[in-house]
Amino acid sequence: MRQRHVRLAPFFLLLALLTFSHATFAQTLEERLKEIDEYAAKAGREWNVPGFSVAIVKDDKVVFAKGYGVRELGKPEPVDKDTLFAVASNTKAFTSAALATLVDEGKLKWDDPVTKYLPWFQLYDPYVTHEMTVRDLLSHRSGLATFGGDLLWYDTTYSREEVIRRVRFLKPAYGFRGHYGYQNIMFLTAGEIVPAVTGKSWDEYVREKFFVPLGMARTVTTFKQLTASQNVATPHNEFEGKVRVIRYANVDAAGGAATINSSAAEMAEWVRLQLGRGSYQGRRIFSAAASREMWTPHTVVSGISESAEKFNPTVHFNLYGLGWFLSDYRGRKVVTHSGGLDGMTSRVALLPEENLGVVILTNSESPLQSFLWYKVFDVFTGAPARDWSADYLARVKAARERDAAEAKKIEDARVPDTKPSLPLSAYAGTYGGQMYGDATVTEENGHLVVRLLPAPDYVGDLEHWHFDTFRIKWRESVVYPYPRGWVTFHLDPQGKVSEMKIDVPNPDFDFKELEFKRHPDAK
Repeated sequence: MRQRHVRLAPFFLLLALLTFSHATFAQTLEERLKEIDEYAAKAGREWNVPGFSVAIVKDDKVVFAKGYGVRELGKPEPVDKDTLFAVASNTKAFTSAALATLVDEGKLKWDDPVTKYLPWFQLYDPYVTHEMTVRDLLSHRSGLATFGGDLLWYDTTYSREEVIRRVRFLKPAYGFRGHYGYQNIMFLTAGEIVPAVTGKSWDEYVREKFFVPLGMARTVTTFKQLTASQNVATPHNEFEGKVRVIRYANVDAAGGAATINSSAAEMAEWVRLQLGRGSYQGRRIFSAAASREMWTPHTVVSGISESAEKFNPTVHFNLYGLGWFLSDYRGRKVVTHSGGLDGMTSRVALLPEENLGVVILTNSESPLQSFLWYKVFDVFTGAPARDWSADYLARVKAARERDAAEAKKIEDARVPDTKPSLPLSAYAGTYGGQMYGDATVTEENGHLVVRLLPAPDYVGDLEHWHFDTFRIKWRESVVYPYPRGWVTFHLDPQGKVSEMKIDVPNPDFDFKELEFKRHPDAK
């Protein structure tokens, strides 16, 4: 009898699994969407997100598109499926697809050198300049650091071409093709290949090739178009513990890296095109071969750390194709990208084997887009229930505690009772370098003020910290929620100020890569 139980155990186990599977997938589409809807609303409240929208595509149909919350705190206008948000770096997939159409037409090749189309393109290393290909631009393997040079386009008055021309002064962080470095300026450069080949601006081309045939009539690419639009979400971020309303930054100079503003409903049509491998409602927009190229791994982004493995044990790799991140989730391939600009975050996530895709657009900088797509995938694949929001809340809480401890260390390291080496007037002057341009330091009302000339809104007041280091506090015209930062003045052997260094630790912009030598005509 005992032997019989042993032999039948696998049968009963299989029966139990089939019963569980049947119960899970017995959910109707309506029930699945109801579960997602309720969870999304709850997560939005838990993270204090002013407003967001979600769209889901399944089997080439938009089965869900809905807005939550309000467009702007303190105002009643609700977010709906047609509300415009900045999709930020989800622009990159449009740039890759635009170049894919040119590959399909035989007008360029993925492995053509960039200088074939932009002869003036130049990087710090002549060899890299000569060898850099279109494929390299789109796969984050230029050798430049993640976000390197982004202060060239962020909130500056520089044109797209001027940003690209100035990047030649940016020193690489890694060997060419030797390491992943997420590069907005390389995607900007990729976008500028479009007018070089077609005679049309990147903006005109993506509208003609994608927005028009997909019915994305409200989707825009410029600040002027955005400010003329209706039903637009207002960006928000958290500063000193409070969620605040901020202005839209003009990032037109980012071009093919980050300038698209769209809605959940219209981005859902983009998802349909992607899941259709370049085909949309029977029309071929780019080839299946091009789709495969864009979804093929080109660069290893990172290994999976021990903590990441414990947090999400079914994810085994993290790669980058051409305009898309590639990973796995519960044995299925994932094609995804996130986006983030001041007060806005976004996510497009595809599960091609399930013919499933999700769009999440928010008007805050919370991690909502980082986990809500997992909930959608879980519900549609019958995965065990997990409260992703609660798990992310715990991670964020731990991170903030670490940040607070680090801030205390910095505070404790301050040397008390010191004075600047020189009178404040001796620090005043113009400082600059070849890559970024100039900044001025002036003495005003008994303290120093720094102004970054390429970015007129960047004005900071300096408060003495210790020795020749001053703490910088950016004025309200700067919308990025920078933490504490420092400006340190260096003296030459004659005791005169020769250089200014700005250090504002944050995850997005590296001030330390900017050179600010004092102009020789300064006193």
